[in-house]
Amino acid sequence: MLQPEALDILKMGKNVFLSGPAGSGKTHVLNEYVKYLKSHAVDVAVTASTGIAATHLGGQTIHSWSGLGVRDTLSNRDIDDMMQKQYLYKRFDRTKVLIIDEVSMLHHFRLDLIEWICRQMKHNERPFGGMQVVLSGDFFQLPPVTRNEIIESEFAYKGNSWQDAGLTICYLSEQHRQKDNAYLSILNQIRQNSVSQKTIELLKTRLHKDSEDEGQTTKLYTHNIDVDIINDRHLGLIKEKEKSYEMTWRGSPALAKALKKSCLSPEKLKLKKGAKVMFTKNDIDGGYVNGTLGVISDFNKFGDPIVRTGSGMTFHVLPQSWRIEEEGKVKAEIKQLPLRLAWAITVHKSQGMSLDAMEVDLSKSFVRGMGYVALSRVRSLEGMKLLGFNDMSLEVDPEVLSRDREFRDMSDDAVADLKEMFREEIIEAQKVWMKKIEPEEKIKIKKKEKEENQITKKSTQEITAGMLKQEASLEDITKARALKQETIVSHIEDLMAEKNCPDITYLKRELKRSELDDILSAFKKTGATTLSPVYNLLTTQKKKPSYLKIRLARLFLEK
Repeated sequence: MLQPEALDILKMGKNVFLSGPAGSGKTHVLNEYVKYLKSHAVDVAVTASTGIAATHLGGQTIHSWSGLGVRDTLSNRDIDDMMQKQYLYKRFDRTKVLIIDEVSMLHHFRLDLIEWICRQMKHNERPFGGMQVVLSGDFFQLPPVTRNEIIESEFAYKGNSWQDAGLTICYLSEQHRQKDNAYLSILNQIRQNSVSQKTIELLKTRLHKDSEDEGQTTKLYTHNIDVDIINDRHLGLIKEKEKSYEMTWRGSPALAKALKKSCLSPEKLKLKKGAKVMFTKNDIDGGYVNGTLGVISDFNKFGDPIVRTGSGMTFHVLPQSWRIEEEGKVKAEIKQLPLRLAWAITVHKSQGMSLDAMEVDLSKSFVRGMGYVALSRVRSLEGMKLLGFNDMSLEVDPEVLSRDREFRDMSDDAVADLKEMFREEIIEAQKVWMKKIEPEEKIKIKKKEKEENQITKKSTQEITAGMLKQEASLEDITKARALKQETIVSHIEDLMAEKNCPDITYLKRELKRSELDDILSAFKKTGATTLSPVYNLLTTQKKKPSYLKIRLARLFLEK
């Protein structure tokens, strides 16, 4: 199936499984469909099974969007609690289209749980609560990671929700990443479980041979320990002052230990100016997501790292929280900068990337499909430096191979059905679907509102500065702007850095005099301008100010 044919089917409102080999343009088709929906003012949820996959669509994880989180099971009480969360209820109420990318990494039981949540939150017993659902992925990619040995895990296509959704299969057949025919042949042979001796010899020609674009090489390894060794070595080569950031925690020791294990940020994070980094958490204000790559361009006067991403955006990075909650109470919480070093990354984290040059070691491959994922990241054979490979790295799952043939046949049937329709019929079907999910009058209203907002729009810091001039309290500013207090404090820090901040002396009233004195004294004793050392010192003194209060007090440090 060609990309325009897949888009035609999507625009008719059909539930779809969009698949195809690595580099066939699945993400491009999804982005084009999202653009189309937004141009018609349709509310679409753009999600993925992992944070790194979500980066390619500008979305968030399906676990976060749906409210499922890390849970493996749900009770009726859990659903009731979710319905009480107004933001979550409104999210489902307005969403007409749900996209889940990299569905191959989603356990079948989690897809079923997400589908159940959709029906309950939408008060609609049709599959996925009546929303159009678009699943995308390639089951030759890496399978779901299983952490719960009690619950049996299968690929998503084994889920009841997959069968009930009545999915039209759109299997993309063109190749847009690799233009090297010899390399395409290698990938296709791996994908078909028919690797020849000639192909093995061809791969061996890249053993320990530098790529043509060595300066931009990304290093891929199968295990985290190898990734850590490479990253520590590169950090040591930078002749800049090293800064360390310690993870803090509170609550149940056992639960905190589990959080630390699942968190991608290390307990002790070492950074230098010039270090390559990857974000490990989604930003609540939408600036970055888990998997965004960047470089430490500097550290601000408070010691917080400043990261410049590949897209040119700059962030003053502050500690983020990972927590476990039950019945509205925090049972355990850890805090750390949402960063990790990224000269090298694991094969798992590379899924969805397109690379000009890579160095890869597949000698420790431990699951079928790992080699295919890694090798299909790079655009040509000459762009790869191979450090080693084993038999497992050239294998794919026989069950997936059989299922893939079925998907191809079903996709061919979908193309045949589409070609039986006149172009006018296709366009009319698309118009009918669009009218069904978003009345034309609502589209006009939304477009008008968007145009008016563009005319009157000010920068978010300017709006905050205006309210500070009026000596509005933090609570009043956050209520008026529908933002968190942490975000307003970030605005103040930016305004101070730009020397455009109004007099904020009045904000000292936000803290008790004793609190302000204790925090400023702790900054003086530690000699630090970062938050963690001050938080740790005050905690040992049995004083537990929040990170927000420490940040607020930091605004009044003597320059």
